[in-house]
Amino acid sequence: MPDDLAQQLIGRSYLSYSAVSSYQRCPLQFYFRYVVGLEPQFKSSSLVFGGAVHAAIEVYFRRLFEGADAPSHDELLAVYDEAWKAESNIPIRYGKCEDAESLRDLAARMLATFQASDLATADGELLGVEEELRAPIIDDCPDILGRIDLIAVTPKTLRVTDFKTSRGPWGDSKIWENTPQQLLYSELIQPLAEACDRPVEIRWVVLTKTKEPAIHCHTLVPDPREVARTKAVVCSVWRAIVAGSFYPSPSAMNCSTCPFQKACQTWEG
Repeated sequence: MPDDLAQQLIGRSYLSYSAVSSYQRCPLQFYFRYVVGLEPQFKSSSLVFGGAVHAAIEVYFRRLFEGADAPSHDELLAVYDEAWKAESNIPIRYGKCEDAESLRDLAARMLATFQASDLATADGELLGVEEELRAPIIDDCPDILGRIDLIAVTPKTLRVTDFKTSRGPWGDSKIWENTPQQLLYSELIQPLAEACDRPVEIRWVVLTKTKEPAIHCHTLVPDPREVARTKAVVCSVWRAIVAGSFYPSPSAMNCSTCPFQKACQTWEG
């Protein structure tokens, strides 16, 4: 069974899109992270920051989902602080002109911008917040696991929302880069879409890390041909993992931000 094989190979009985994309970036980085289970040398501040802002927004919508009043700005910042602290067990690598204090100030501005926007009000009926879905949606592959930020039913669609933080507004290339993950999620949520008698709509809500934060929305209706292509890519990656095809994929972008540089330098195959 693919799930059993995945458990043996990578210590988990499923595949996530983050694992698949990790293999696509660099098979050796995937090996260190998922097969060997090495501790990374550091975490990038952008990942920690994005996760902490995401945690605050999750709490915001969870309150609404539970029928309670929306949390205050101070409450959201407290969630951000707790999430940041939880990730500080490994050294954080900061970008130029960044530190923990400047990023917290930025988070405060971004969360205030979010709270003042129309997006802070649920559009439609909320069905799930940070919902975990798992299903065998690809033949001969382990189950696919996905965590969906927000699920809502609107008069016309079943909307899957993904919140992102970004240095600036997204262009077409950034949407293309993020589409495969959401196409897999659209397959995971298909049974619910059929029960609601609604087509799936993908929505990205992008909060910019600019001096004056802004929010941009992008939507996409899944194309069955692109869904099939994405499944084929995941299947190919899984076959390579099973074959033990692990090797470095050096590039200026990959290597400069890789948290396994020391292990890579001593790797001999």
